[in-house]
Amino acid sequence: MDVNAAVAAAAAIAGVLTGVIAMLALRFSEREQKRPTRTSLHTDPVLPPGVDTVLSVLRSSAVVLDEADAVVKASSAAYALGLVRGGRLAVEPMLQMARDTRRDGEIRQVELDLPRRGTGRGEALAVSARVAPLGSRLVLLLVEDLTEARRIEAVRRDFVANVSHELKTPVGALSLLSEAVMDASDDPEAVQRFAGRMQVEATRLTNLVQELIDLSRVQNDDPLEDAEPVRVDELVAEAVDRCRHQASTKQITMATGGTADLAVWGNRGQLAAALGNLVENAVNYSPARTRVGIAARRVPAPGGDLIEIAVTDQGIGISDKDKERIFERFYRVDPARSRATGGTGLGLAIVKHVVASHGGEVTVWSAEGQGSTFTLRLPEAAAAREASARNAEDRAADPADDRADDRAHQHPALDDEAGSPATDSPASSSSSPTPPASPGSPTSRSSTSSPYEPLTAPEVLP
Repeated sequence: MDVNAAVAAAAAIAGVLTGVIAMLALRFSEREQKRPTRTSLHTDPVLPPGVDTVLSVLRSSAVVLDEADAVVKASSAAYALGLVRGGRLAVEPMLQMARDTRRDGEIRQVELDLPRRGTGRGEALAVSARVAPLGSRLVLLLVEDLTEARRIEAVRRDFVANVSHELKTPVGALSLLSEAVMDASDDPEAVQRFAGRMQVEATRLTNLVQELIDLSRVQNDDPLEDAEPVRVDELVAEAVDRCRHQASTKQITMATGGTADLAVWGNRGQLAAALGNLVENAVNYSPARTRVGIAARRVPAPGGDLIEIAVTDQGIGISDKDKERIFERFYRVDPARSRATGGTGLGLAIVKHVVASHGGEVTVWSAEGQGSTFTLRLPEAAAAREASARNAEDRAADPADDRADDRAHQHPALDDEAGSPATDSPASSSSSPTPPASPGSPTSRSSTSSPYEPLTAPEVLP
């Protein structure tokens, strides 16, 4: 009995001691956790309430720095611009601004040019940085990317300068010619000659103003607001009619062909202007007695079938360095030839904007001395695809109608003007086109391949 009581007393004492030790350990642990450390003073600052939410919705790149210049909070845009690397602010001028602001509490702002990450081409990012204190210990840095705004401003500035120059040339010529007419008032022949030159300059000025209006319209308007199915055959016929006189004067054979009964969805007027500009350029930049071909076909694409309209010429061709800039406004490959033909340098810029606003693209294949092929790729109108399938079934049932339709697809005025059937041009063939020659051939100097077989080198037709 005494032994059991001793054991029970010993167990009770051991339990009390264990509980006391556990309680002391718990109190010691809590005291250590509450005690501030040097690490927690510098790396665990707390953002003011609501700041985290505000920074997450800002368009600007945001970085919050603590008193040790460590990054407390940074937006994803700040990482994308390369402002933050390894938990530190990587741009030294911005870091110095943050230190100065932390010292005197003054808000600072500066514009900087930063190297673009990963390009290796010396391109710079234009940014605007603003630093302000955030509470007593933190500093907020906001960075706005100004690169696109500066590019647009440069384009606008160049555009105004180019327009001023282009308008000054015909206006100055008209002024000089009017003085010449006044001085030659007693010479009817000279007056007539100067008056003819004045008409030429007035026409050039009118064309320039009209193309400026057209370019402004295609840039600002949404062509799909008044969109409709537009037959490609009609667009091609209208483009050929527009250039019929120039082609006849130079004895250039114009041929059309490809797949019939195609249609695209868009603004008829803008599409006709774009294709007309390409055909007009092909005629103007082609030597006399050569060929210009216009062919259309349907090509499969992941998002739906596309309609390709290719304009091929045997002209002077375009060099590789010029191909990168031919779609810029007022850019001319051959300024002297452009002045002789009345070109304004806006035609291809209009083509580019029209095609882009219709959800398509324009590409170019060219080689100097070989010619060029400009290809428009536009989404096909769904209704036109169904109609084309029905027409194909009807033709299969009546081969005679098929031959009649094929002949009707050719432009009726081409045979008489060119002196030879329109189908003798390679661009009028509806067979599968072949790519340009291999890299060892002369035509491989172009960096962009063409889905159509280029016409042969310029030659005098029999």
